Amino acid sequence: MTKAKHSGAFKGHRFPPEIIAYAVWSYFRFPLSLRDVEDLLAARGIIVSYETIRKWVGKFGTNYAATIRRDRPAPSDKWHLDGVVIPIRGRKFWLWRAIDSKGDVLDVLVQSRRNTRAAKRFFRKLFKQYGRPRVVITDKLGSYSAALKSLAPGIEHRRHKGLNNRSEGSHRPTRRREKIMARFKSPGQAQLFLSVHDQVQTVFRPRRHKLSAPAYRQSRSDAHIIWDDITCELKAA
Repeated sequence: MTKAKHSGAFKGHRFPPEIIAYAVWSYFRFPLSLRDVEDLLAARGIIVSYETIRKWVGKFGTNYAATIRRDRPAPSDKWHLDGVVIPIRGRKFWLWRAIDSKGDVLDVLVQSRRNTRAAKRFFRKLFKQYGRPRVVITDKLGSYSAALKSLAPGIEHRRHKGLNNRSEGSHRPTRRREKIMARFKSPGQAQLFLSVHDQVQTVFRPRRHKLSAPAYRQSRSDAHIIWDDITCELKAA
């Protein structure tokens, strides 16, 4: 394949933006490895190594996620927060995740601690992006209460394990990908991957059980339009 001239963020790349966009979408949308995506492209006559796909995913994934986060509707005023352990090279790290009452992931943060300082860091990140909610729902970890009393004492804080099932369920896709990737290799890799993965899942995985078949098909079509629009925006950047 001769080297074509591409513009914007795709400048200097040999493959067309549509192929790169498809590879990035496949990797984050489905529980696939880089080699799986390589095979999918090969079946379509596109010969590219998984290492090249890795570079595409690392370079363009954050661009797609940032645009999705920028253009998404404002979150609801009720947030659910939860943390889960992710082992990385024999050490224990904590994945902090916040979702709103609609089930959309607001943000994630990988940290080595689960104390008040770590909770404050996560809340500051959320408040900077989305402002302050009316209600925060967490489990009974004391770090949440201490951080909220310091940063935003006016927010209603509900602490009850049974109220936070929505947030706890949001960790399941992470566990599936963690298994396929044979665990994360570093905190930075986990943060980079999950910050993109969760935003892509928010667009392409609506709560299907709550939608009729025509509504789901329309939602799926709208998601692909969003992805194509972001690709066009990156071309023009």
